[in-house]
Amino acid sequence: MAAVLEQVAELPALLAVSRSAVVRDWDPLTLDRALEWARYFQHLHDLFCCRRRLRDALGRRLRVGRTGSPLSFRHLGGCPELLGLALLENRALPPAACRRLLRRLFLQGEAEQGRLALLARRKAAFRLLETSAASPGEPRVSAEAGLLLCRLREDGKEAAGASGWLGPVLELLPLPRAFAVVAEALLRMGGDGPAGGWKGGADAGMETSADPLLSWLLEDLHRLSACCLLLPGALLASLADRYAQFRRRYVDLLAEWGSRLLYDPLKGQWVKDCPEEAKLSWEELRERFGCLCQGSVQLRGRTQAALKLLKARDGDFHARGLSVWTDLLLELEEDLRKKQNPHVWTFKHHKTVS
Repeated sequence: MAAVLEQVAELPALLAVSRSAVVRDWDPLTLDRALEWARYFQHLHDLFCCRRRLRDALGRRLRVGRTGSPLSFRHLGGCPELLGLALLENRALPPAACRRLLRRLFLQGEAEQGRLALLARRKAAFRLLETSAASPGEPRVSAEAGLLLCRLREDGKEAAGASGWLGPVLELLPLPRAFAVVAEALLRMGGDGPAGGWKGGADAGMETSADPLLSWLLEDLHRLSACCLLLPGALLASLADRYAQFRRRYVDLLAEWGSRLLYDPLKGQWVKDCPEEAKLSWEELRERFGCLCQGSVQLRGRTQAALKLLKARDGDFHARGLSVWTDLLLELEEDLRKKQNPHVWTFKHHKTVS
């Protein structure tokens, strides 16, 4: 068993090498040896998956000396896929070794062939999207969200779920893109309905995949705050429309940020008293709440109810300049009236001008 533990300890190194420039010197025989090691690790997973003590020992050995490593026992079972995807992503792999890799991927058994061939197709599609001239950022986010969703759905069949790898994987991405990928994935799932109402039906089965994504986003206040600052208001409003849990936390953050604004009577507007503490300006706060009010009827109603509650707690003032929530409600309600009766407003406007 000691020899097996030492062999398993080499898995992180094998995956690290497969992502490095070292593969530039690999010939087809070297590639074959790497793939055989991957199959051997998969065999160990199948052999020990029902033997808890041995399984735990192998998992601990993978984590020794690697704080925060996303690898665990379950990754042994997917080692051929992990190694194959890493090599597909590595442009340093020589053409001869690359051809051997593709041939080996498509010559696996039926089950392995389906998974590995799918990985190859997804990686090829991702590269095409990434180099597309139209909408440079969006295709990449969309492709990464699709890969993330597929992995989450596969993990939903296992007891361990995504707890071991999701955080470390997302933390490898720059924060704005990580948040955009998570938002795109959540929106594809359908959520729990407009403004938090339950849809049921087929969408209910997506909730399992959504849970780890929502947990990752909501469990850390600094992460959630950064997400709500970096993503566009319209995108955040779409998430709030789909997920009640996100809506409540998002509105709470906006309420906290709005409470830090002070009214400047000389300028006649709300300003940041301490720029390092106030996260949003008046204009940004108004835009974020405006996006929420442009969502579904349910989301608009819940947003207005939250603003009225904040206004009441702040003294329930009706005159401008006394409460940020009074002023915000007045402006948003005026915007809604203009959108609901555009012809009436235009007539009055022209009448005043003439």
